[in-house]
Amino acid sequence: MADKELAFTLINPATLAKSRSGGIIARYMSRTGLELVGARMFAPGKALASAYAALAGRDGFYPARTAKRMSEYIRTQYAPDAQSGRPRRVMMLLFEGKDAVRKVSAATGNPQTAWKSGDTIRGTFGDLVTDAKGRDVYFEPAVLVGPDVRKTREVLKLWSAHSQRDGGIVDHAGDVPRGKGVQSTLVMLKPDNFRFPNLRAGQIIDVLSRSGLHIVGAKKFSMTVAQAEEFYGPVRAVLRDKLSGRFGEQAREILEKELGYAIPHKAAQTLTRLVGPLGADNQFEAIVEFMTGYRPSEVDPDRKTTLGKEHELALIYRGPNAVPVIRDILGPTDPSKAPVGTVRKEFGKNIMVNATHASDSTRNSAREIKILNVAEDTISPLVNKYYR
Repeated sequence: MADKELAFTLINPATLAKSRSGGIIARYMSRTGLELVGARMFAPGKALASAYAALAGRDGFYPARTAKRMSEYIRTQYAPDAQSGRPRRVMMLLFEGKDAVRKVSAATGNPQTAWKSGDTIRGTFGDLVTDAKGRDVYFEPAVLVGPDVRKTREVLKLWSAHSQRDGGIVDHAGDVPRGKGVQSTLVMLKPDNFRFPNLRAGQIIDVLSRSGLHIVGAKKFSMTVAQAEEFYGPVRAVLRDKLSGRFGEQAREILEKELGYAIPHKAAQTLTRLVGPLGADNQFEAIVEFMTGYRPSEVDPDRKTTLGKEHELALIYRGPNAVPVIRDILGPTDPSKAPVGTVRKEFGKNIMVNATHASDSTRNSAREIKILNVAEDTISPLVNKYYR
C-alpha cells in the first residue's frame, strides 16, 4: 500500500440527472489505469454540504477565484432543495493505484482551463459561461475531485464521517420518482468487466442510461462464495430440471462409443438419474467460480464468508416499470440470441459470461439487494485504510 494512493471522484447531481455517469466512469477507468475500488450513492444533508462548502472555500484549498466558485456551487447544488427539502443524488467513486490523486485530477481537468477543450472530463461534460465582465452566468463542473493528497484526505474523512447517515440507497432523493408503477431493480456488472481497467463498465452504464431510470444505489465489491450460493441458489434447481436430461444423454453417447454397444432405454434412464444432477451441479459450481474465483466444493465452510477474488459492481435503478425496462435493454441471457444494441449482444460472450445480471421481478430484486447488502458502507473502511 505504500506506493498506492486512494483518490475520489464525486459525480455531481446535475451530471447524474443527465445520465452522464457512464461516460465519466469509462473515461476515468480507461485514461488513468487505476482500479475502481469503491462506489456509493449519497444524498447529502445540509450539514455535509455546508461542511464541504466551507472546506472548499478555505484559504489555500483552491486558487482564490476557484475557491469562491466551488464553495458556492457546493453550498447551493449539494445541499437539499431549498423549497422541497428533499436531498440531491451524488455518486462517490474511489480509485486506487500509484499516483492516483494526480491521475484523477489530470483526467478531470483544471478548474480554470478545462472548459477550453474536450480532452478532459470537465471539458466534455462540464460548463462555464461568463458574462462580458467575467462574472459566472452558469457553472457546472460535472465532478469534484481532490486537488492533492492532503486535501483528498480531508474531503474523504469528511464524507466518511457522514457515510452512514447520508449514504446508501437514496430512493428518497428529490429527482427520484414516486408513486404507482415505480420499481427498484438490481443490475450487477459481472467480473468480465473488471479484468483490467477499461471502458466496458462505463459503456454499459451509458447504454443503461437510455432507460431514463435513476441510480439510487451503488456498491463495488467482491462476492463471497456464501453470497454466490445464496444469490444463485434458485438457479441450481433450474439447472437440474433443464440440463439433467442433456447430461444423461451425453453420458449415454460417450459410453456407447467407448463400449461399442447400445445402452437399453431403461439403463439410460438410470444413467440420467445418476449423472444428470452431477452435471447440473457442476454447472452451478462453474457459475459460482466465475463470480467468486472459487468452486464451493473446494472451499472449507468457514471460509465461504470471506471475500472472493473477482470484482463486481451493483447498481440499483429506480423508476416506472424498472424491472422490464432494464431487462429489455440487457437482452436475453444468451448473447447469441440478443438483438443488436442490447448490452449482452455488445458485451456478452456466452450464457454465463454475459456482462450483466438483472433482477427478473421486484420480489427477486429485494431479495438480491439484501444478499449483496448494497446499502453497506464500503467507503469508510477504505478511507480508514489510507487515512486513519
